[in-house]
Amino acid sequence: MTAQFRLVGLGGVIAYRALFNWTTPAMYVGTLLVGPILQLLFFAYLGRQLGVADDRWFLVGNAVLAVSKSCVFGGTMAVANERRYGTLGHVLLSPRSRTAVFLGRALPYAGNGLLIAASTLTVGALLLGLRIPPSALPGLALTMAAASLAGAFFGLVLGALGLRFRDVWLVSNVSIALLLLLTGVNVPADLLPAGMRAAGELLPITHAAEAARRLVAGEGLAAALPALTAELLVGTAYAVLAVVLLKVFEAEGRRHASLDAL
Repeated sequence: MTAQFRLVGLGGVIAYRALFNWTTPAMYVGTLLVGPILQLLFFAYLGRQLGVADDRWFLVGNAVLAVSKSCVFGGTMAVANERRYGTLGHVLLSPRSRTAVFLGRALPYAGNGLLIAASTLTVGALLLGLRIPPSALPGLALTMAAASLAGAFFGLVLGALGLRFRDVWLVSNVSIALLLLLTGVNVPADLLPAGMRAAGELLPITHAAEAARRLVAGEGLAAALPALTAELLVGTAYAVLAVVLLKVFEAEGRRHASLDAL
């Protein structure tokens, strides 16, 4: 058991340091910290002009959405970049459990997403002059953590596709756009067609945004718990799907000798 925890924890950190693409502080700050804040301000001011919702609605939604870029792209890199850099064979030759190896890689990206969400929420609240109830902060931290894990496991699913398809980054970029549109963070779900609302229910972030809005509104953790539970279930489902796809595509790649083909 200790060896498994070491594999998940230490292995995930080492892989994070090796595969993380935003390698310079300036690029990290500009891409992952400043970018979500500018996106938040854009939608908040656009929402004012269109009368869609108030600033608090956009603040909470975009703070939850802020985890997506780091977690989804990070989860994708955790698998796809092994193939890109020609190191996938070394990982697959390891006698260690690939399930533990790859699921452990989601944890550093989830932690990074949690940091970005907290930064976006804090700076956005200061810039827009909004106050977050202190009583909501523990529940918000739990909600952001659930959203980060769900986003990272969603990214692992996309990364698993990288064992089969060449251009997995196209899929990742489309997925980010779908999260922006279908999860209700910037476009109210009741304004979307029924099919798009149903698709949003299956994506990470959707239920976390609902839970976070309930917490900020002062409804308490009990009111947010159903949405938070749904987010955890969505994250668990993507974790299971990632494991299945990794096993299937690894077997197919070995059979056709295509794992290192780019």
